[in-house]
Amino acid sequence: MPPRRSHKKSRAGCRRCKARKIKCDEVHPRCGNCTKHGVACDFEHPGIVDALSPVEAPTPRPTTSTSNCDSPSTSTLPPTPSVASSTPLPLYRNPEPLPLTSNSKSSRMMELKLLHHYTTITCETLAISSPVSEKIWRDTVPNLAFTGANFLADALLAVSALHLRYHSPQDQELIRASHAYMASTLSEYGASLSKGINESNAEALFLTAALIAFQSTASRIFTRDDGGDLKERSDGYALPLSWFHSFQGVKAVVASSWQWLRHSGIVIPIIESQPALNLDLSGENANFFGHLLNGAEEEIVSMDDDPASQVLTRQAYQHAVAVLDWAHKIPHTGAPLVFLATVSRRFVELLESRRPRALAILASYFGLLKCLDGVWWLKGVARREVMGIVSLFNPDDEEWWPRLQWPLRIALYEGDAIPPDVWGADWAAEKALLDEAGQNGGFVSHIEILSQMFSAMQNMPPSMPDALDVVAHQTIYNQSRAVRRNMLLQDGTQSPH
Repeated sequence: MPPRRSHKKSRAGCRRCKARKIKCDEVHPRCGNCTKHGVACDFEHPGIVDALSPVEAPTPRPTTSTSNCDSPSTSTLPPTPSVASSTPLPLYRNPEPLPLTSNSKSSRMMELKLLHHYTTITCETLAISSPVSEKIWRDTVPNLAFTGANFLADALLAVSALHLRYHSPQDQELIRASHAYMASTLSEYGASLSKGINESNAEALFLTAALIAFQSTASRIFTRDDGGDLKERSDGYALPLSWFHSFQGVKAVVASSWQWLRHSGIVIPIIESQPALNLDLSGENANFFGHLLNGAEEEIVSMDDDPASQVLTRQAYQHAVAVLDWAHKIPHTGAPLVFLATVSRRFVELLESRRPRALAILASYFGLLKCLDGVWWLKGVARREVMGIVSLFNPDDEEWWPRLQWPLRIALYEGDAIPPDVWGADWAAEKALLDEAGQNGGFVSHIEILSQMFSAMQNMPPSMPDALDVVAHQTIYNQSRAVRRNMLLQDGTQSPH
């Protein structure tokens, strides 16, 4: 008889293998037997040790019968095997849920904290003077996220974390949560966009794009704390171009999915909460920021030899100033925020090139945001950004320094309410202007025009990437002339030709 092979006893095996009285290969983090049977191993999850204690099986109670021993009901029963009380039942009969580790418990509590804060506080700050939009952001948007739009759910949590961080700037858990959830949002949002926008995801993508824009704007508050700086190493002040890119992203999503969004009970109320655009692109009437266009024609011709490029630049400046004039009259409605999404791509390029005229227009835009200084994600924006832009100019510059005086005066104003004589507009006329603009079509009508132009752009050759800016400017110009003509006719005066 051959001798028995020697073997090494397993004294450091997992509890499950010991309970089953089988040899454990002691492989970490999960032994071979546990892997084979698809069950948890205490090497990987030490917290389940107590759950692996031997389970005593109940000892069968002997059955007695007062009936005849030859009764079929008793004579045909198979004998019941006796089970020793110390023998454990098989531990792999049903997979057991893993107990939560301290990390997973912490993550759950953080998500509950962020969701609670969002639905009770943060949602109220995303809509300016619009109870309808506020209710949608509070109730409807989270419910939409729960239907499987993970990128929307992560975006809600990211914005909520940033809002909490606003009150506790040094809280490292909030900092990590804000960055992690937004990183996850951007990853899944980008993947969904790459697959294409359709009826089922259009609403969630629009809402996520809007939250990304909020996050981009609010993150400027913490630039220094996150290892960045509002000043670049070589060029001084850094322009917040990411704001334009994120808000322009919202516009792109709207334009490309308008065929579905136009019927949305979620998106339309949010869009309609914005005051209707009522722009004057004619240059025929005196306006508050008209001085920002003085000398524009000579500058454009001298700096660019391409006629087509000259048209784009001219229209970019005119449109941007027209939006400023419109928003300046109704700043408490949130109208200034529309500037970021409505300016043309050419204007953003002019900012990237740091053209003085574009910078002066941007400084005036940030001056407008002073009226929204009470909103947490816009707190201090006017002062910080205006002072940053002004630092790019020479105080001895006789051409541009005088044009920066209004945003400087507004940004440095100390007080809760800016007097109309300092602001340059009568607050009492704000409601009348809103009612007048509403009669000429809401913000949705403006988007209808942009959507039609976007659809037409899909059939244009790649050599015409800026055609949308040209068509948009001309369409809005024609629309503004029609509005003024109707107003003059109502007043009984002659319409312009």
